[in-house]
Amino acid sequence: MNDAIGLLPDSSRIGRAALTVGDESAVIDFYRDIVGLEQLTREASTTALGVDGRSLLEVRYDADAHPRPEDATGLFHNAFRVPTREALGDALARIRDGWELTGASDHGVSEALYCTDPEGNGVEIYRDRPRKDWPRDDDGSLEIGSWPLDLADLAAAASDESVSTAPAETSLGHVHLEVSSLDDAREFYVDTLGFDVMVSAPSALFLAAGGYHHHLGLNTWNRRSVPSTADHRGLAWFELVVPSSDALAPIRRRLEDRGVPVADRDEGFEIADPDGITVRLVAES
Repeated sequence: MNDAIGLLPDSSRIGRAALTVGDESAVIDFYRDIVGLEQLTREASTTALGVDGRSLLEVRYDADAHPRPEDATGLFHNAFRVPTREALGDALARIRDGWELTGASDHGVSEALYCTDPEGNGVEIYRDRPRKDWPRDDDGSLEIGSWPLDLADLAAAASDESVSTAPAETSLGHVHLEVSSLDDAREFYVDTLGFDVMVSAPSALFLAAGGYHHHLGLNTWNRRSVPSTADHRGLAWFELVVPSSDALAPIRRRLEDRGVPVADRDEGFEIADPDGITVRLVAES
């Protein structure tokens, strides 16, 4: 566990993510029709999608962006959390009707469906089990497993009629990254930024604030070694939301004291992790 518990406030969460894409229409259609997000705004080359007027995903068209190299770090998946098992069953129906399911797992803490968007970006749609039911080891530490998910049972939990949109309570529950070094990523995200380690494995880390099972996943499963760059398609940035500007200020000071370059933005600031992945930090609005 993190020796510096409390550096990130317990209510810190993932806010939005942004994707750089080459086929804007196909990607927007996927997140609208399959994930169930609404198109909120469309300005020039950027489209915002979300639920209930809240943006969860920005799709940014760049005709000059190159496909992410196979050995480059970056996004493993964006994970959209729905509030109920019924909503997850509805998502399964949309995927089966209009897309391809690439995986499904019971993680103990959650039930999850997996697919990829038209440009190969990983997508998870999941629902959490109640915290009191999360499996734990004998020492009380959290256990995140991967067991077969009963899809027939999940399908039976879906609404009686087809549901085309995700519920208003849907959020971007976590982001999972492919990194080049777990040691470097841990030093950045845990020792410097202030996440707590919830689960540690030889080739993966699951990090969170406030005892959640994970807001951030990190893995080296595919042995990525080339840093992410701005001219690649894929994840452009993801957002970490803290409860107030008062909470944001000490995080910024700590980053600067550790020599992490910080760039101002109107709503907060942004930093880059050791693999060049941009993290935006903002205060809850």
